[in-house]
Amino acid sequence: MPTFFELVSPFLIGGISGCTATTFVQPMDTVKVRIQVRSELKGQGQAVNVSTLEIVRDILKTEGPFGFYKGIGAALLRQVTYATTRLGLYRAIDDHFKRTYDRSMYFKERCLASSFSGFVGSIVGNPADLCLVRFQADTLLPAAQRRNYKNVFDALYRIVSEEGLLTLWRGSLPTVIRAIAMNLSMLTTYDQIKDIIVSLHGKGKEDYTDKLLSSAAAGIGCAIASLPPDNLKTKLQRMKIDPATGQFPYKNIGDCFLKTIQREGVTGLWVGLPVFYTRVGPHAMITLLVQDTLTQMWNPPKKKN
Repeated sequence: MPTFFELVSPFLIGGISGCTATTFVQPMDTVKVRIQVRSELKGQGQAVNVSTLEIVRDILKTEGPFGFYKGIGAALLRQVTYATTRLGLYRAIDDHFKRTYDRSMYFKERCLASSFSGFVGSIVGNPADLCLVRFQADTLLPAAQRRNYKNVFDALYRIVSEEGLLTLWRGSLPTVIRAIAMNLSMLTTYDQIKDIIVSLHGKGKEDYTDKLLSSAAAGIGCAIASLPPDNLKTKLQRMKIDPATGQFPYKNIGDCFLKTIQREGVTGLWVGLPVFYTRVGPHAMITLLVQDTLTQMWNPPKKKN
């Protein structure tokens, strides 16, 4: 029978791992959101520059170095909710298989567990994710239309009071799709490739190099699989009612998907992929490496008699 600590430790470790990674990669996440927003404006006919270097210069010029950490409170709250749930639940399921069946999950089981964990995590983390996107995109709005949230708690309060409780889950469908794609390509890929590498070198157990290579591969998979839904999520979560028409620019995720392709082309779904990888790749690697390190520290393997 597992102890209370054995049950909660995967969730604690997941949250700490996610927050650690986010602290390092938040600047690239801010740049990624600005690229997506500018690409949308360019597709609408506005003369904007989507160059990564130009966006970095603009942030430094108008907001200073701390502008890269715009919405860090919402980002950390997102990890406390989203990462804690998606990483913790997956590892808890894996621990259950090890205790019950004395083995790790098979590939099919890993796919199901990572998808389910991503789904649950995205629902829990969507409110904080919504706040984060709005923080990062706010300065790109005309001054009269900016929301100017003071902090993440002010954002949550105002969103509920001004737009209704369910608005916290606006864009939740692409968030769910993104989370499933992210978890499936990150956790399943990491564990599967690590097992393959260990079986190839014949050492019988994984070492740091195995983890590094596996996490790098997982990061590449994450970036390619999750950018399209991430792009749609950003557009749905930041949208405001058009004063001229009295309507939102997108009716739903399907409408957002079709309009994105019409205005930006199919490749527009992957706009900013290099920047997105520099955010998602290191984030995945740091998260997985910290998670494995803390797991080994807090739950050392038991010696067999």
